[in-house]
Amino acid sequence: MHQRILTAALASFALSVAAFAADPAAGGPADAFQVNYASNLNIGDSFINISNTGAVSGTDPAGRICANVYAFDPAEEMISCCSCQITPNGLNSLSNHTDVISNTLTPGVPTSVVIKLLATLPNGTTCDAGNAGVPFTAAQLAPGMLAWGTTLHQAPDGTYQVTENPFQTAVLSTTELAKLNSYCSFIQVLGSGFGICKSCQAGGLGAAAK
Repeated sequence: MHQRILTAALASFALSVAAFAADPAAGGPADAFQVNYASNLNIGDSFINISNTGAVSGTDPAGRICANVYAFDPAEEMISCCSCQITPNGLNSLSNHTDVISNTLTPGVPTSVVIKLLATLPNGTTCDAGNAGVPFTAAQLAPGMLAWGTTLHQAPDGTYQVTENPFQTAVLSTTELAKLNSYCSFIQVLGSGFGICKSCQAGGLGAAAK
């Protein structure tokens, strides 16, 4: 039942987004929105490593930022979301197998995902990727997030090799920002616990093919 309600709610939101003729940038720091992908998850795990340069503040807790994580399957569906609080000069990591796709909203486990990261300031001492369904304002977006992702690629001999690349900064449109907040909030409210990815682990992780 919760999936049918969620699907209807997301469809309604999509129609409201389509009604906008223009889609301006949401503003905020240029590094607040970053994107990467992971593929061949049926072959082996891959990892996301996130750090905080201290651009907000080099002291803790004043310099903490929230790295909000949104995962999409190849059909463009948001399958999980969560938020990690990262201290200045800290390093936190997520496993795609254990943290991102282990508790997806919809049945089935994707073999590839697109990961979008959004850096925001904590609300007091807490982080919330859904932000209660309200789009983050430009003033809430935070600078100083650095992120890297590993993935598996098949070599000509049929073996799989690990590559690691930094997440790419991207222009964040107002409708994309609204979608991230709204979809994640729908998952939090209507997903009955499904679609919430696990929290970040302290320290860096690396991937290896099976």
